[in-house]
Amino acid sequence: METDWIGYHHEKDKLRTEIWSLLKQQAASVGDPFGHIPNFVGAELAAEKLASLSIWEQAKTIKCNPDSAQIPVRMRALQDGKRLYMAVPRLTDERCFVELNAEDLQRQNVSITQGAIARKALACGKLVSFAEMEPIDLVIVGCVGVARNGGRTGKGAGFADLELAMLQEFGLVEIDTPIVTTVHSLQVVADLRLPMQAHDWALNWIVTAEEVIETNTIYPRPIGLNWDILRQEQLEQIPILRKIRRF
Repeated sequence: METDWIGYHHEKDKLRTEIWSLLKQQAASVGDPFGHIPNFVGAELAAEKLASLSIWEQAKTIKCNPDSAQIPVRMRALQDGKRLYMAVPRLTDERCFVELNAEDLQRQNVSITQGAIARKALACGKLVSFAEMEPIDLVIVGCVGVARNGGRTGKGAGFADLELAMLQEFGLVEIDTPIVTTVHSLQVVADLRLPMQAHDWALNWIVTAEEVIETNTIYPRPIGLNWDILRQEQLEQIPILRKIRRF
């Protein structure tokens, strides 16, 4: 299966294709999973389970990925009165996060259900720069594959790792800020299947419709942006990276 980001890591490419195929075969995905953070059957239940955890209850400010799989998570964050930051897809804007909250949506006559959809969030949320953001209490990332030891992979583009590295550079994510995902149980693979690299951010929690996994990961958290491993096309396509580098 060819995607935009194939070829950077052979083992992970293979694993992603395997998971996408499995989700499709088992009718566990909503829509075509290939090339995406797969939307999955049971995403609402997983979001509900996540919302029952103390890390969620204590979080006032949440950062979440823009994929469809996490619409129920974004919806729940808005319903629970949290400040929500959603990354601009592919980080194409210098202000690469959108800030949303229930009050602003209400003022614009936009329902929470609508505001949780990425396209609508981009239209009615407020684009913010890192300087305008509040520290983040909880991070939700989209994953294609995860392991119980905290290993994770997205689509292979590296956006989640980049976002986290930049947020850390600006003091918005700390060494102990919990990193969570919601996935289908078919996306959970053996630890050995998911090799992690130095720039990869591991998960602290994995939530499926059936269970909550605290990973107690021993993977060290990366420290800020690693300019040596940034790819040329990332610098070309992500304006905020060029700006940070200038400073």
